[in-house]
Amino acid sequence: MRLVGPSGEQVGIVPLAKALELAQEYDLDLVEVAATARPPVCKLMDYGKFKYESAMKAREARKNQAHTVIKEMKLRPKIDPHDYDTKKGHVVRFLKQGDKVKITIMFRGREQSRPELGFRLLQRLASDVEDLGFIESNPKQDGRNMIMVLGPHKKKTEAMAEAREAQAARKADAKANPGRSQNSAEGEEHDEAPAEAPAEAPAEA
Repeated sequence: MRLVGPSGEQVGIVPLAKALELAQEYDLDLVEVAATARPPVCKLMDYGKFKYESAMKAREARKNQAHTVIKEMKLRPKIDPHDYDTKKGHVVRFLKQGDKVKITIMFRGREQSRPELGFRLLQRLASDVEDLGFIESNPKQDGRNMIMVLGPHKKKTEAMAEAREAQAARKADAKANPGRSQNSAEGEEHDEAPAEAPAEAPAEA
């Protein structure tokens, strides 16, 4: 077999008995790492430690794994300003999270004869959030609806990392100033406490 030392150094081709002797000498395990190779490759290692480190790496990889999510936001072509700002706020939040957003304009009745209203609304929304996202799929008619897809400038992994950093910063701040929120709450309670009513004068006989 071809033997690899505990630090990754090449020991060379040795018989099985010699490899077992070295494993006992180093107090390590003899692990076959390439069974199909000719000759097979074995390595001297602490197998328990190797399994633990492999499990930790796999766990960290799953933690950092980014899943592409497509959120959907539906609007009417004659949406009022307040509703527009609310919907736009959701789109901004989705893009900041690194998610794609599918924008659907729903036409009803006579609105179907005015597709330019939906097109202008989609263009306006894309312009309002251009610092966070870009048009990945241009507006297109789909039956009674008009659809556009916005993609985030920020990758999902970057957004997740920033969210974790922000959460860690909040925890550190709370740990460094444990009495801030409590003192604030006590101050509010003190301010809201009702004043004591003056004692009534004794009635005259």
